[in-house]
Amino acid sequence: MTSVPTSQRKQKRKGWDKHTWLYVSVIIAVLLGAVVGLVVPDFAVALEPLGTAFVALIKMMIAPIIFCTIVVGVGSIAQAATVGKIGGLALGYFMVMSTIALAIGLVVGNIIHPGEGLDMSGSSYETAGEASSTSDFILGIIPTTFFSPLTGDNVLQVLFVALLTGFALQALGKRGKPIMRAVKYGQMLVFRVLSMILWLAPIGAFGAIAAVVGKTGIAAIWSLGLLMVAFYITCIIFVVVILGALLYAVTRVNVFSLMKYLGREYLLIVGTSSSESALPRLIAKMEHLGVSKPVVGITVPTGYSFNLDGTAIYLTMASLFIATGMGQPMSIGEQIGLLVFMIIASKGAAGVTGAGLATLAAGLQAYRPDLVNGVGVIVGIDRFMSEGRALTNFSGNAIATLLIGTWTKQVDRERVKQVLSGELPFDESMLDSDHEDPELEEADAEADTATSPAVHDSSREPVTTR
Repeated sequence: MTSVPTSQRKQKRKGWDKHTWLYVSVIIAVLLGAVVGLVVPDFAVALEPLGTAFVALIKMMIAPIIFCTIVVGVGSIAQAATVGKIGGLALGYFMVMSTIALAIGLVVGNIIHPGEGLDMSGSSYETAGEASSTSDFILGIIPTTFFSPLTGDNVLQVLFVALLTGFALQALGKRGKPIMRAVKYGQMLVFRVLSMILWLAPIGAFGAIAAVVGKTGIAAIWSLGLLMVAFYITCIIFVVVILGALLYAVTRVNVFSLMKYLGREYLLIVGTSSSESALPRLIAKMEHLGVSKPVVGITVPTGYSFNLDGTAIYLTMASLFIATGMGQPMSIGEQIGLLVFMIIASKGAAGVTGAGLATLAAGLQAYRPDLVNGVGVIVGIDRFMSEGRALTNFSGNAIATLLIGTWTKQVDRERVKQVLSGELPFDESMLDSDHEDPELEEADAEADTATSPAVHDSSREPVTTR
């Protein structure tokens, strides 16, 4: 009778580590939440604060995560021209793809005519305030103080300050290294805190799913089923056909292989309905895939504010749905005007639950105020559509990172093949605080040497040369 080597036993157990159990728990929580929502709807609605609290914890970490990531990404590049090349290319790509996504939403909306047969004239929805003009939107990127973006919820202000900080660290040269080291330690701390928060994902997913099913019920879901199905099919076609074809043409990477590699992140997004919850994992996985740290550090955080393909599709389809349902369908000219306006409005939406709904309300308030009350009908199924938005946004940003890395020649193609084939699996410990940056380890070693007692030198063996 032969015994199984210890190394093999550890390798078998590795497939069900603590991280795997977490994602399995999310699946179970989602299923239980749906059952509770159907069986005891009143009790399920009372569980909504669980989901709200979890998303609030995630949103709490977004500003420091984006700040540290961009500062490290920009500050680690030797020449500012490289940052401009990566950032300019990324922003140009994001604008083109967002416009295409908005246009696709309009095309599909005109084909299926969602909202026909509904009487939504009595619907109501309270807006948070008057929508901003384009000039107000641009001026709003400039924060009140240098540190205020870190305590607020405006992601664009965080991006602005982080870019300024990164360029300043470049200009400081060697004198900026201690500051850069401090930011890297801060990044490790922030990622560690977020990894602790993610252990509450099953509880948050259970509360969110139970509440939305308890509120809407099966009948309400079926009444708006056409819009939901059309939206999801449109998102799938956009990711698999349009983005998938572009990805293969540029990088020769199969989109399904990339999606398989990001499987755990998709599961986390489905459970939390937030692409932000997978932000640190996407950064770590794209770097592991072979894309350079500067490209990842600039493209991914910027994409979370500027590359919201799923949100773009949602905005146009939901707008047409509301207009038709309220008996005030839009003309082609009005739809084109809406598209132009939403190109700007969608840039202010973060990838968290509820942002798409708020952007839809703000966009209609500014462009078609007579339709804003129809947003109240969308609220019932927004939670379900939010998952589609988050998954599409996340996929678009992952694909964009590979594309930008390829165009700027800052991706290891051979490593991409090895990782996607499973030869180089992702190490989950990379997201733990134990996984340090090599530069930080070297700096710590130098610091220990500099501060160590002189008596230690006597224990060293003499060095001889031959």
